[in-house]
Amino acid sequence: MGRLGRGRAALAAGAALCAVAALPGQAAAAGSPGPYAYADKAVAVDGTTSSTGSAELTPGSTYKSAIARGGKLYYQLQLDATQSVYVSATAVPGRGSKVAYGDGIEVSLQDADGNDCNSGDARFGTSQSPRPITAWAVRTIGPDENRCKPAGTYYVVVERNSDPGSSAESWGTELRVVSEPGVAKGAATTPPESWNSASPVPPGGARERRAGGTSFNDARALRAGVWGDRIKPGQTLFYRVPVDWGQQVSASAELGSSDGGGDEYVTSALVMTLSNPVRARVDDADTAYDGKQKSTALEALAPVAYENRYSPIDGVAGMRFAGWYYLSVHLNPRVAGQFGKDPLDLTLRVGVEGSAKPGPAYAGSARPADEFSVSGQDEEAAASGRTDAGGEAVGGRDGMKLVAAGGFGGGAVLLAVLGVWTLVARRRAAASSARAGASSQYGPPPAW
Repeated sequence: MGRLGRGRAALAAGAALCAVAALPGQAAAAGSPGPYAYADKAVAVDGTTSSTGSAELTPGSTYKSAIARGGKLYYQLQLDATQSVYVSATAVPGRGSKVAYGDGIEVSLQDADGNDCNSGDARFGTSQSPRPITAWAVRTIGPDENRCKPAGTYYVVVERNSDPGSSAESWGTELRVVSEPGVAKGAATTPPESWNSASPVPPGGARERRAGGTSFNDARALRAGVWGDRIKPGQTLFYRVPVDWGQQVSASAELGSSDGGGDEYVTSALVMTLSNPVRARVDDADTAYDGKQKSTALEALAPVAYENRYSPIDGVAGMRFAGWYYLSVHLNPRVAGQFGKDPLDLTLRVGVEGSAKPGPAYAGSARPADEFSVSGQDEEAAASGRTDAGGEAVGGRDGMKLVAAGGFGGGAVLLAVLGVWTLVARRRAAASSARAGASSQYGPPPAW
């Protein structure tokens, strides 16, 4: 085969690899992942600087937007009088962005008169490290709620708080709207007074590899156990754990030792955050790093219960429904300056204690459906390590390992494309021999 034939064959081989890399849930394996994988079905939407003419958001949907430095944007909701509605906004600074302690994002839900139903914010804090951060707000329906109860038009207000000296570029945002139906009369409204608040004992044993995702949308599923991964400076990895009604989740993260570095250390080097099914922050923990192994753990958390929402303690109120709970782990990019750019070993120790209990008697369905429950399929996903996007339990960021671990789908695509490549190459070789010495009346060969 001539140089042109070999070149085309190489292109075909590249096309084969691209075909495998493009399989759903496996795109991150084709190369270095982006800072955040937006939902596949996220609808692009622009916020407006006024409530008038603002774009409408729908419960059960996810949206992709953006916000400029110092921006304040409006979106619209049409709500009934029977469902609580949660709105989260995840801010995604670009790689290499400069963020300060007070930089962050704030989300408010307001009625048609400009009254706040609820609001929340998220800041980068002491790490001062660019990473996805999420703020949320809720319009609650319940016997003790007097604000924002009527059906009608409501507004989501997203604001970006910026400190002097931070980067001026816009941040991407992912907005997610979730509705929760009301419950039958007689549901408990008294928050729990006590539970097992002793520091949980982290599980031991050998760690099993599970490569994290880059967002809530491709978070790697975990069950209770010890899990290993590698994390690069500046990277944020996402995992998810099914936690049913009555169950108590715990988590700790360990960063392995490094060969580099001296007497220096990085404050808030490793930051771990637990978020509930509507992406609301429940708890976080961090640790400094000096090149020696370090660990950090979440506080003891309350078992999942509907009545937790009535607690004045944020960490208890966040454990208000069953479903997927998300762990995000971030490694400060300043670690690279002290200890090198190579990834470090990460160990997650996840515990889920207690037997599942019946949930509340919901008077309707959530949007998305089954948002506040744990199914057998969810348990299976946690055992196999599927991503939230439906990807298989493959090496995620391990490049060519995807071909070996891609299962029947990926292998079948690769074999099919390579088969076509081989057939075409043989035909071209035969045609080239037949044309040897002939005139050039056929012109140049067709392009690939």
